[in-house]
Amino acid sequence: MRPLHIALVTETYPPEINGVATTLGRMASALRGRGHGVSLVRPRQGREPGGAEAGAILVRGLPVPGYPGLRFGLPCRRRLLRRWQVQRPDIVHIATEGPLGWSAMAVARRLGIPVVAGFHTNFHSYSRHYGVGWLQGPINAYLRHFHNRAQLTLVPTRQLQQALQDDRYRHVAVMARGVDTALFDPARRDTALRRAWGVQDSELAVLHVGRLAPEKNLGLLVRAFEAIRQQHPGSRLVLVGDGPAARALRCEHPEFVFAGARVGEVLARHYASADLFLFPSLTETFGNVLLEAMASGLAAVAFDDAAAALHLVHRRNGLKASKGEKGAFVRLAVALAAAPADRARYGSAARQTALALTWEAVFDGLVEDYRALLAGRIESA
Repeated sequence: MRPLHIALVTETYPPEINGVATTLGRMASALRGRGHGVSLVRPRQGREPGGAEAGAILVRGLPVPGYPGLRFGLPCRRRLLRRWQVQRPDIVHIATEGPLGWSAMAVARRLGIPVVAGFHTNFHSYSRHYGVGWLQGPINAYLRHFHNRAQLTLVPTRQLQQALQDDRYRHVAVMARGVDTALFDPARRDTALRRAWGVQDSELAVLHVGRLAPEKNLGLLVRAFEAIRQQHPGSRLVLVGDGPAARALRCEHPEFVFAGARVGEVLARHYASADLFLFPSLTETFGNVLLEAMASGLAAVAFDDAAAALHLVHRRNGLKASKGEKGAFVRLAVALAAAPADRARYGSAARQTALALTWEAVFDGLVEDYRALLAGRIESA
């Protein structure tokens, strides 16, 4: 079969650090590795030079409030129209729904190019965490209108697929998530790193990885850890990540370990060097960090939602509370902290679960979806 040309439109991309950027960077590499062409359309990152990547269209962007280093792209219809009239892509894959994504949608529809849209972030759910809960309805209406203009919307789980279909989103399919089990590996456990955290062999390192932001349910994370510390005074909470809530957390809890944003092998050592992973977020479309923790052999406590609903089996490879049951989440965290044999058993089983979740199968399926859309086997919007 002939190789495809995909125009990937996104407002976040490596080296930016977040789950969407990581997934998209891996996706672009995988598509190119299969012989397909990928041309990026994204905001320029900071003082990045104009020719940062061959064939990329780098557009002007503005900072995202509360997230230094992240930018949303401004519309560029005429520029996209000129490029795509000359170098017409087979598929336009829009990963983010901002002004840049909207302009790409308009140009693709004008030129009759099929559009695949990714639903990566529950922006409508975030609004209540920033004091503008009244915007949840209008934001969701905008997202539904945006995605219903695409020929296909890709989501990470069947749970989210059903929720969007119930909310009148059309043509929703699943693009699952995988994990790099060669990178995230229990063998990367690092005694020296634990010493740097102030954790002895007999003490607990409790880990959280993700944005330090209001929508991540950090209040419950702190509550669960403080309940653990009451029974295990030598425990330390290690926070990997950065975000708008970081400064307040540092002021209120200087005793926590703030590791900052980490990537690659350094991030993998942080996972493998911990003893327990707490993931209290209720706003995820998926939650890649949970799979990374599982691949690293960590026993996790999470809510029965998103990635945990799909891959965490209660009392087999981790523990999960019913969605929103905060008291149950705390009780499970305390119970697991007190049970080293259970942590070892769940962590080993979690690693085995992760070994079956390969990115290769995910991206093979994505290419199949592209080809099905081009062949007319997926109904147009």
